[in-house]
Amino acid sequence: MKIQKKYIKIGKIILVSLLVLILTLISIIYTQREKLFNIALEKAIIKAKTDYGLTIKIKNVQLTGLGSFGFDDISVVPDQRDSLVKIEHLKLGIRLLPLLVGDLKLSEIKLENGKVNLIRKDGIANYDFIFRKKGTSTPSEINLSRTVNKLLNQVLYKIPDEMDIRNLVIKFKDEKHSINFFTTSATIVNNEVKSTLQVNGPQTIWHIKGLAYPQKKQLDLTLFADGKKVEIPFIQQKFGIKLAFDTLCTQLKEVTRDGEDLIVTGRWAVKNFLINHPKIASNDVFISDGAIDANLRFEKQSIALDSASIIHIKNVALHPFIRYTIAPNKIYEVKLSTPLTDAQQVFKAFPQGIFESLDGIQVAGSLAYNLHFYLNSKEPDRVKFVSTLSKRYFKILKWGKTNLQKINHAFMYTPYERGKPMRTILIGPENPLYTPIDTISPYLKNALLTAEDPSFFSHTGFVEEAIRKSIATNFEKQSFKRGGSTISMQLVKNVYLSRQKTLARKIEEMLIVWLIENGRLSTKKQLFEVYLNLIEWGPNVYGVGEAARFYFGKKPQNLNLGEGLFLTSIVPRPKSGLHFFEPDGHIRTSLRGYFKLIGGIMARRGMIPSDTTTYGFYQVRLKESLRKQLPTQPDTTLLNNEAEEKEDIFEPLFNKTEQDTTSLKKEERQK
Repeated sequence: MKIQKKYIKIGKIILVSLLVLILTLISIIYTQREKLFNIALEKAIIKAKTDYGLTIKIKNVQLTGLGSFGFDDISVVPDQRDSLVKIEHLKLGIRLLPLLVGDLKLSEIKLENGKVNLIRKDGIANYDFIFRKKGTSTPSEINLSRTVNKLLNQVLYKIPDEMDIRNLVIKFKDEKHSINFFTTSATIVNNEVKSTLQVNGPQTIWHIKGLAYPQKKQLDLTLFADGKKVEIPFIQQKFGIKLAFDTLCTQLKEVTRDGEDLIVTGRWAVKNFLINHPKIASNDVFISDGAIDANLRFEKQSIALDSASIIHIKNVALHPFIRYTIAPNKIYEVKLSTPLTDAQQVFKAFPQGIFESLDGIQVAGSLAYNLHFYLNSKEPDRVKFVSTLSKRYFKILKWGKTNLQKINHAFMYTPYERGKPMRTILIGPENPLYTPIDTISPYLKNALLTAEDPSFFSHTGFVEEAIRKSIATNFEKQSFKRGGSTISMQLVKNVYLSRQKTLARKIEEMLIVWLIENGRLSTKKQLFEVYLNLIEWGPNVYGVGEAARFYFGKKPQNLNLGEGLFLTSIVPRPKSGLHFFEPDGHIRTSLRGYFKLIGGIMARRGMIPSDTTTYGFYQVRLKESLRKQLPTQPDTTLLNNEAEEKEDIFEPLFNKTEQDTTSLKKEERQK
């Protein structure tokens, strides 16, 4: 198709006109730039005062080029607060073309002798204006994609093409903590970033090096220290968390759009990472090599780490999917999977210091893990929880620090109370009070299984439905009211692990349970026998042999139905046992409902005959020698709260303060 000459001529005229217009605008901006700049600066100073209560003073302003401005003796002081910023000399270069469309992009920063003081005193901070809200917005109005894109642009546009910062001090101080950063030199030359920082004095020097391409939205930066690990003392002072690492690398590779969604692709890696906190583990936890290749997707009302992301820990790769939705309901979703991986590599990937009992273990075969968790805050009862660790030709070749088969033979057990050892007990036939499983009253065994773990002899260490119910209940109540521990988990916690209340110990507990149950390291019968012979049943009363003698002066095989139900009832709160008795030795009526519930379930399952009364409630009599020791009034605080004396972080999701299994809840609803 041939274009007529007149249209070509019109096109040329339009292009020339646009060029003339642009040149005219540039000429006007150039000739009027000082006036325009002073007007804009004055408006900015007034706005800072009006909106944020900041008094900004500048001694001298110079225009040093078409888009360059110099400032001398800048000060920023919040109203009735300590001085926030002081800068002797500052030069800024601004890109003019982006400015025409409203984007402020820096081409140059030069700073000499600056000081930033962040001070919090008596609950008042000189930087709290940053957090002032100009209005409120409901979650349905929030657009995360736009917000994150705007934030990224604000940050990246402020990274100049050329930078030279000399002698900048940033200080933070509150009533208890302080930290000082002194930037002796920070430069960007030809996209190369170099920075040297002194942290709390010249003894600790950090470096930031790498490349920055802000116009392309790309960064590749590494943080490391001279001759030592990078440590963040403020975090340890403020939160009690010790963090240290050799190098921390961050790569922003790409920022793209998929429709209205914003996708941020990057990689974050750390070498020789160390963390220590009493809620995480009792020792330093050390990861020699970890990284994540992350694809972050920001949608209108959700943020997701999508399934294309990969977490690398040594030679093990994990594929995560995490999504958090803020509206219309808060929704939490987590998926985690690993392909079949050499089992020894899996154990080697565990952070050092996290699983003491498994340290040095040698295994063969392959393992694969899958997790799916989904919780809608408006429908917590419909929470999804699936966790599976699959094996292929898996076997243990050599124990670590702990022999996981020690419960198959006599061993010494030391119970702890509030972190202190009580006494050492021999668990085995050599102990005269040790009672073989076949000689324990079936009333007690069946009552305990009914209340604590009905599917014990059929599950493989865990009851996912019980854990799912515990998560739903705890989320709904916003406190830890229900657990999901099986007998296997309770036994492993007592026999193999320390009493420290840490996340690492909880995960180690679950892993050991899996090893014992799936590796068939012990029989179910043996596990139940050991459990009955070591759990606490009263103040310094351990094992069924001691319990039967302590309360009733009997041997375990002679316990009647009521006595079996009573001992079962105090397993979650063993120290409260004596508080359930009247002065004449009868049980207080507060336990009658429990007897009806558990006894009724046992009867429906054919374990005992149906009883129209209270399933042995009136048969229970405390032995006479103990009646003189009974408290005159029951300690209701102890009765209500003793079962809550559990691990207070993460742990309560899996420990019990109510019955642990869904089978019991179903029976209760049917009643």
